[in-house]
Amino acid sequence: MTKETHTCPWWLAYSFDNPFRKLIHNPDKLFSPYVGPGMTVADIGCGMGYFSIGLARIVGDSGKVYSIDIQQKMLDILMKRSRQKNVDHLIKPRLAATNHLNIDEKLDFVLASWMVHETGDVDHFFRQVHSILKPDGIFYMTEPKMHVDHKQFEEEIKSALESSFTVADNPSVTFSHSVVLRKSQ
Repeated sequence: MTKETHTCPWWLAYSFDNPFRKLIHNPDKLFSPYVGPGMTVADIGCGMGYFSIGLARIVGDSGKVYSIDIQQKMLDILMKRSRQKNVDHLIKPRLAATNHLNIDEKLDFVLASWMVHETGDVDHFFRQVHSILKPDGIFYMTEPKMHVDHKQFEEEIKSALESSFTVADNPSVTFSHSVVLRKSQ
């Protein structure tokens, strides 16, 4: 599934990446069923790092979080915020290209929150995610209901299934369509 790309500008991220977000998108509640201490995880389209910082707290000092974005400004803000929260030693920022995630390590968990609709080639994106996950790795995907309708989200899930994922869970995430996928062999 190929479509026109759209990237959220860095300055607009301040409108939804703020302290009040924890009231509706608490990283511990959303990800603790799938992520634990010592895991190696990625936050693709990490923006200013709201979920990356939350994931770093969950994986702890024995874990690692790759924070991946296509905008250097987002990564710079993320690293400033992660230093303020004392988790910068757990976060590995990666500047990605529009068609390459810039990560070679195998991961236990990948998050793509509110960004799949911004990719141009969804099929290619899902194949990349599949290639960086360990066997039985988890891919947690959310899309904003204000930009992605139910039909489009179902098409994205279909594309993920064609890339050798299986549906593992359907968590409820405020203002979002969401699915947890597992890497198939």
